[in-house]
Formats: sequence, structure tokens, C-alpha cells
Amino acid sequence: MDSIHIRQVKKYFQEGEHVVRAVNGVDVVLEKGEFVAVAGPSGSGKTTLLNLLGGLDRPTEGDITIDGVPMSSQTDSELTELRLRKIGFVFQAYNLIPVLSAYENVQFVLQIQGVPDHEHRERILPLMGELGLEGLEKRFPTQLSGGQQQRVAVARAVVGNPSIVLADEPTANLDSEASKNLLDLMRRLNEQKGVTFLFSTHDPMVIELARRVIRLRDGKVQTDERKG
Repeated sequence: MDSIHIRQVKKYFQEGEHVVRAVNGVDVVLEKGEFVAVAGPSGSGKTTLLNLLGGLDRPTEGDITIDGVPMSSQTDSELTELRLRKIGFVFQAYNLIPVLSAYENVQFVLQIQGVPDHEHRERILPLMGELGLEGLEKRFPTQLSGGQQQRVAVARAVVGNPSIVLADEPTANLDSEASKNLLDLMRRLNEQKGVTFLFSTHDPMVIELARRVIRLRDGKVQTDERKG
């Protein structure tokens, strides 16, 4: 994937008699391998923009192009396939499957991608070790701390070799040490594997570590700053 083009994207919601302009004319290009924070106050449009990028929602106007393919031209089943092959998600609430072990939660992505069974262990175990989850493979989500659950969610997001990982407030439920460990690890994955990361965040630590910060207000890009 060379880049993602977001062209004059708008997303409006009807709330009673009022129209909420959650995203209101965003123009952004994301290059491969970027490490980007989307910052802004609550209600600025951060999560809505991530949902549009992930194909979980469709714009009211404008278009998003991934790998040269306009998402607006994709059917629902084609968007599902695009998410499966090219996009990893890390949700604020982790969204792990409670009846599956940590290993099985990560494996689930490979199963639905149709990756041959014999490749699963060689892809999952080194990744879990890299994320500090060695020895926790058989534990269920309720047996893991918040930080450990979030790392399982990261492993699940990257195991399928996506082009981009979208992370919605990934440090919101973590203490400062767990947040720093998670961010260090994501930076490592970004640098070593070239995975593009895009975070929505309020967290000053995430904003500090990001190489690019896009600030939203009232659904519009207020500033777009690349560091160093």
C-alpha cells in the first residue's frame, strides 16, 4: 500500500431536528509507514474518521481511496474483505472474544483469512513473545490484566500483516507505564514491519510519540504537523 487518500470527506448524522457534522470536509493523505495521532476534544470527529477509514461506516460526501481503490465503489462484502486483508483494528474496549484463549483470539484472524493451519504457530508465537505475552497464550481474557488484553488486541490487529492499523484511544484504559510499553511496542512494529499506525487519542504521551499529529475540531482539520 502506497497511501490512503481522504478527499473532502464529510459524515453527517441526523439527531432529531439537528444535523451533526461529525466529519466536515477532511482532506488528508497518509503515506505508508507513518505513525500518526489524530487528536482533538471529544466530539471533534476522531472516532468517526477512524470508522470511515476502516470501512465500518460510509461517508455522506467525499471518498477514501486505499491502494488506488475508492472505498465508495466497494460493496459491503468487498469492504469486509478489504478490512480482513489490509486493516487491523485496536478498539478501546479490546473486543476480545471471551470464550477464546489469548492465542485463539490472535489465531481467529488467520483462520478467517484462510491461512493454512501449519503456519499459525510460526506466526503467532514469535509475535506474542515480542509483545511480552509468552506464557500467557492459554489464558482467557478475564485472566489477563488490562495491559495484557490490549497487547493481545495489538497482536490480533497485526498478525494478518495489514497495511494499516487503526487504534481508537488505545491507551484510554491503561496506566502510564502500560501505556508507554504499548506505545513503544507499536513504534517497534511500525519501524520493523513498516505498518502504518493511525491513533485517535486524547493522551499527551501518544501525541508526543507520534511522528505526525492531525488535530481535529468540529469535524475539520485544524492543524496537520509532521515532526522532525
